[in-house]
Amino acid sequence: MDIDVLGTLAVRHHGASITPTAPKPRQVLALLALRAGQVVPAGVLTEELWGTRPPRSARATLQTYILQLRELIGVALEGGAADHTGQRRQAKDLLLTVPGGYLLKGGEGVSDVREFERLAGCGYRAMDAEDYPQAARLLREALELWTGPALADVHTGPHLQTEVKRLEESRLCALDQRVEADLRLGRHRELLAELTVLVNQYPTHESLCGQYMLALYRSGRRGEALAAYQRLRTTLVRTMGLEPSSALAKLQRSILMSGPDTLAAQPTRIASVAAVG
Repeated sequence: MDIDVLGTLAVRHHGASITPTAPKPRQVLALLALRAGQVVPAGVLTEELWGTRPPRSARATLQTYILQLRELIGVALEGGAADHTGQRRQAKDLLLTVPGGYLLKGGEGVSDVREFERLAGCGYRAMDAEDYPQAARLLREALELWTGPALADVHTGPHLQTEVKRLEESRLCALDQRVEADLRLGRHRELLAELTVLVNQYPTHESLCGQYMLALYRSGRRGEALAAYQRLRTTLVRTMGLEPSSALAKLQRSILMSGPDTLAAQPTRIASVAAVG
């Protein structure tokens, strides 16, 4: 079963879509797909769909949604091959009812989340080894798997919202390290347009701001680098009552006081105040 959630939801079995169009069955499938191979308690699915005050018919309605998903799986299975025993699998073999909940079998299919995590992990290891060309390539490949916000076309309740935030945080970490790798490779001018967008999208993200400041400085735009620091400081003080971190303040002082070559090898890893804006 192939599962895509890094953008719009798409779940396929043998190439045939099993993604429903109705909003609540899509929610159920999204949560089952994100936790493929794990039991999702019926209570978790109920809370995802209706919050803390489900209707009396919630359990029966949830069972109806599961049956609808099995019907879609059944249609996909009609064109599939028999298993190693010579028997055709049934929908209930892929979407199981287990004590306390339900389990979607992902099998050996492709998951864009698993592939993202694999590539990003390899990229982080390359960063630790100071292999910046390899790190930049791997992290870029990981980020290219994202076609939009996670589950962009799915209504999200409390559990899916948590999953979406987790995925977005993972994306930002990979993005931060990919920018870092590119800066280490001297690609500061190439990064300016992208970083201009990012610091506006995440106005309290200190690491991105520090990278933007460094890229501006290395491009001969010292005044704009200092202005970027002041914008971040103003935003942090106004919205959170916080001053920038000591690491970012040190970078600002270095830009203010240093000669043109002093920051050539300045590291830019700065802790984020708020990774998700």
